[in-house]
Amino acid sequence: MYLRQESGLAAGAGGAAAIGFGQALPLHARAPSRRSGRGGWRDRLGTFDPVVDLGARIGSATWWRGMATCALLCGGAIATAPGIIPLPGRSPAVLPEAQWQEARSLGITPLALGGDTGRRMAATEVVEPLVDTPERPSIDLTATFGQGDGFARVLERAGVSAQEAQAVTAQVADAVPLAQIRAGTRIALTLGRRPSRAQARPLDSLAFRARIDLRVEARRVNGVLALRRIPIAVDDTPLRITGRIGSSLYASARAAGAPVDAVVAYIRALSARMSIGGLGSGDRFDLIVAQRRAATGEVETGDLLYAGLAQGSRETRLLKWTVGGQSQFFEASGVGERRGGMTQPVSGRLTSGFGMRRHPLLGFSRFHRGLDFGAAYGAPIVAAAAGVVRYAGWHGGHGQYVMIQHGGGMATAYGHMSRIVARAGAPVAQGQLIGYVGSTGLSTGPHLHYEVWRNGVAVNPASVRFTTTAQLAGANLAAFRATLARLLAVRPGAATRTAASGDTARPVAG
Repeated sequence: MYLRQESGLAAGAGGAAAIGFGQALPLHARAPSRRSGRGGWRDRLGTFDPVVDLGARIGSATWWRGMATCALLCGGAIATAPGIIPLPGRSPAVLPEAQWQEARSLGITPLALGGDTGRRMAATEVVEPLVDTPERPSIDLTATFGQGDGFARVLERAGVSAQEAQAVTAQVADAVPLAQIRAGTRIALTLGRRPSRAQARPLDSLAFRARIDLRVEARRVNGVLALRRIPIAVDDTPLRITGRIGSSLYASARAAGAPVDAVVAYIRALSARMSIGGLGSGDRFDLIVAQRRAATGEVETGDLLYAGLAQGSRETRLLKWTVGGQSQFFEASGVGERRGGMTQPVSGRLTSGFGMRRHPLLGFSRFHRGLDFGAAYGAPIVAAAAGVVRYAGWHGGHGQYVMIQHGGGMATAYGHMSRIVARAGAPVAQGQLIGYVGSTGLSTGPHLHYEVWRNGVAVNPASVRFTTTAQLAGANLAAFRATLARLLAVRPGAATRTAASGDTARPVAG
């Protein structure tokens, strides 16, 4: 049995004393040394113990002696230890990006990263330089026809010689009018092998979509470029779209699939006859839009042909029809739009009124048959109302002069122009440009002399606001009603084909 004591473990009754763990044996309990004879060297030292247990009798004189001995030994080891001085190493400078790319091109890295660095291994003495780099036998590229561009210029930019570009353009012009080629048309070209670098490559093939219903291709056969026209089947029947107005006429029509331009034209046509704000959510809209669908899948949308509106038992039906070169929406009865009020022909200030006045150049009083508007030289002049140009040219004291004939015996005249744009016999719309402000004829400065005539008599332009209404009759009315009936027979989402009704009156698209 062992009992726990303060100094360690001791044997029980009748047992020998046990030594605590980690403690040195007392001097009297240690075995004698063979080297020191009978008593050993510890006997000669007496009770002095050089190895002090610092874990026992803490604070005693023996403990302090052992602590001093330990501190002395540690201090001596530290004092006699050799010093450690670090040797500074020199790191290489960072290469700039350009030098790094140059250095990397001479290493093995480009073999793995040549695809993204664009560099390869440097040539060795095994590589023999070429006297002349070989050319590709042919080059395939795509050119784009730009706004206001010329077909020959497109070919020349692609590398075709000017002489050959002009010859090819003449061939294409025979196949399709160049004016019909729209901006943005992509032209596929193949340039062949050239005899020398000093010459342009010959054009081996050419292909482009000239219109939705026509493809033009050219290929060199036996040294001659042969061009052919490839017609494409097109269904040019219009598209009908119907639906409820709901909370917004524009949003509902767009959600039903109507193009933006068609919806805007629809709202404009209806607003000329009724208040759009008064439409109810249960009213139904009906649009028929010109559309062409090619056999290859392309779709080309045109103008609004028919505008219909159902408000309970009341129906509004408008068909776009062309009469005398001008298009407008006619009601089902053949009555066209009511157009009234004149537009001021120029943006300027009134400098002289209608009536008797003293002429600034002639020096005597005479009747002034119009209004004078002072404006900057070169300011645009527009037609006050729609009509047909009856005269355009020099007119004595009026200088450059234009007269437009309107319906109902009304006419307007414009004098002292610097330049005339309108042509005699051509129809003009209200607000269309007809010339520019000048000071030709008997004039003291740039201004517009504006006249209004009724049945051959000059009237005060400030007092005239006339209204005209187009009315179809005879063969035009019959053709109009036949076309309207064919369009109304179309189911929503289906289509029907329109046909021309004559030289003077025809559907706008058909």
